[in-house]
Order: sequence, then structure tokens, then C-alpha cells
Amino acid sequence: MATTQTPHCYEALTVETLPTRLIGVADLAARVGNDPASWSVQEVGDGNLNLVFIVTGPSGRVVVKQALPYVRLVGDSWPLPLKRAFFEYHALTRQAARDPGMVPDIYHFDEAQALIVMEYLSPHIILRGKLIKGERVEGLGKALGLFCARTAFQGSDLAMNAGEKKADTALFSGNVELCDITEQLVFTDSYYDAERNHHTPELQPVVDELRADPALKAAAQYMLMRFTSGGETLMHGDLHTGSVMCTDTDTKVIDPEFAFYGPLGFDLGMLIANYLMAYFSQPAHRSADELEGYQDWLLDVTRETSTTFHAEFVRLWASERTGILYPPALWEDQGQSSDGARDALLNHIWNDAMGFCGVELHRRILTLAHNADFETIEDTAARAKLEARSLDMGRTILLARPSNTDDLIALARATNAKDLL
Repeated sequence: MATTQTPHCYEALTVETLPTRLIGVADLAARVGNDPASWSVQEVGDGNLNLVFIVTGPSGRVVVKQALPYVRLVGDSWPLPLKRAFFEYHALTRQAARDPGMVPDIYHFDEAQALIVMEYLSPHIILRGKLIKGERVEGLGKALGLFCARTAFQGSDLAMNAGEKKADTALFSGNVELCDITEQLVFTDSYYDAERNHHTPELQPVVDELRADPALKAAAQYMLMRFTSGGETLMHGDLHTGSVMCTDTDTKVIDPEFAFYGPLGFDLGMLIANYLMAYFSQPAHRSADELEGYQDWLLDVTRETSTTFHAEFVRLWASERTGILYPPALWEDQGQSSDGARDALLNHIWNDAMGFCGVELHRRILTLAHNADFETIEDTAARAKLEARSLDMGRTILLARPSNTDDLIALARATNAKDLL
């Protein structure tokens, strides 16, 4: 895998220009073929920020991802730095080392052109689409629970050399503009009439109630303070069912361009929130005879993700606690158990995860970037009834954190039975 600093000024790729622009990238040619005339290029980017191309040749396929100098969802009225590709590249290399096989292989990185050439995942598709279709993924909760635990633990002062951790924190601290998106969209915009907000019109009574609750807004802002001040580990930063690709038996994580040093429970909480939105949206996607079984499976995935995270964190605590935090010299080396300290930290992580889960359940319905789980429901009155449950769940979680997975799942079932509109 090579990295370059192309001397030419940045220029966005197109289907037509990509072959001639990338003709000299040996790692691309080695995987698709040496003759660019034999390449087929398809633009498939459907996200909010970037260009994404599939390049197919006689030798195989790769993905070429290039950052744009603005938010694609909005246009050039919302500029963004190209350096986010730099942060994505560095996050992917660290995730690959900490949980091998869970992210795409990187073949080439060009910092000046803000592009990454990476593994084409096939026959993987975006997890959110599979959940909308009612498809199941074997081992989904285990894979993502392991990913969250391994990247959280190994990217923190629990495991890293202190100097390396501080240097890495400094490197990712430059990801200012993408953090700003999170700080505004996730933690703040839901709770007032922000300019880019939009929501299902029939939700207005529920929205008015949320925004009239000072305690709720204070809880959301406390979670923002945890996000901005809790530089505990390298987070994926945007881990949801749209940044996971799956077959029926295999799971990969993509798109860590929001990577930043933040709280240990951030990724776990955001992921669980997206499971719950899939759960609450299901009555609009499933037939009556399929609904209960599929919703039960989604809650099983939620439970497995959480319990796997806990079990893997416990394992890593015993085997890879080599950093400056909670050193064995204070416990094991003196013939004492550190289990109490470990469990207290895990409770802190879970409490944070629930807070982040609560704000995510709000922002994906009330701010700029919505979830297809709800947005693909054409009947807005039916959509609003299901979204209202998600909003209510988020409010309850923020104000009274479920203390364990059983309580979270019981709350989800109770909320799913409510008629709020």
C-alpha cells in the first residue's frame, strides 16, 4: 500500500477522468488491470459527504473514495476541508491493527487529492438496507461488539503507550470541522429550531414537548460536554447501520472519517441507537406475521452487541492492560483484584453509551441527516407514529439511564407498545 502527495492542485474525479487521473497508481493497476481503457468506472456515492467510485477491470475491482470540499448533502454553501480523507485513512489503519479483518484493506492513499483506494467489499451491502428488507446477519452483534470493545480499549490509555496516545490525540485533534458537525447535529440542533432542521410534520406536538423540557436539554448538553472533553479513545465517530456492510454471515465497518479522541462509550451508544431506530421502524416494513420475530431478532442483536462488548473488555483488561491507567502494579502485583475498578469503569462507559444513544435517537429524526429506516416510509402519518416512539425512548434514556441491557430492552418493548400520536 502506497501513499502519495500529488503535486497537482486538488480536482474532483469524474467517471470520465478517473482512468487518466489514476493511470500511474500501481496499487490500483495491480488489482484491476494495467490498461485504463479496460476499466469500467461507476459512481455509486449515496452518502452525505463524498464521491465513491467502483473501478472494475479484467483483474478485479476496487473502490476509490474522494472527499469533496463541501457537504455533498447540502452543496458548496457548507464547505468542508479535504483533510478528512487523511483522518479516515489513519483511522482505518488503526482499526485494522486493533480488530484485523473488520475494515476494508487500504491499497493507496493520496493526501493532496483526498482520495483512498480500498478493497471492494462483495457481496456486502449496507446493513441499514438489509434491516429495512428484513434480512438477518449471522453473528452481527458479536462482530460489532468485539469491534467496539477492541478499538475502544486498545485506542486508550488502558493499553497504549502514553507518548503514542498523546501524539495520536494531537493528530486527530485537527478533525475540527467534522467534530463540529457532530457537536451541532447530534447534541444541539434537535432541541431548537435550527436552520437546517426538518421533521415529519405530524410530529410537531412531540417536538414541541421535547423542546420545552429544560432538563432534557441540559442532559443533552452534558453529553456534548462528555464528547468534547472526554478524550479517552480513538472513536469511529459515526458508527451506525449505514457505516456497516454485511453479507448474511460477514460484517465490515466503513467510513471512519469522523474519527476523533472521545469517550469510550460513544461508538457503542450510537450503534445501539441505530439498532433501536430499526426496531421502531419495523411495523412499516414487515407483514404482521413477520413483525414480532424480526423485532425480537433486532433486540437480540442489541443484547449480543452489549454483552460481547462487556466480555471482550473484561478479557482485554486481563490481557492487554499495559497503559498508564489502572496499572496492575496497584492491584494484581500486590495480590489484589482489580475487578471492582474494572466494573466501575464499565458502568461509567455504559452510562455514557446510554446518554449518546438518547441524543442519537433524537437527531436522526429532527436534524439534517435522517435515517432511511423512517424516511422510506411514504405515509407520513404512519411514519410520525413510529418516530414518536423513537423520540420518547431517547427522552427516557437521557433523563433516566437504563442501568443494563435487560432494562434497555424492556424499555424498548414498552415504548414500542405506546400510541403517542
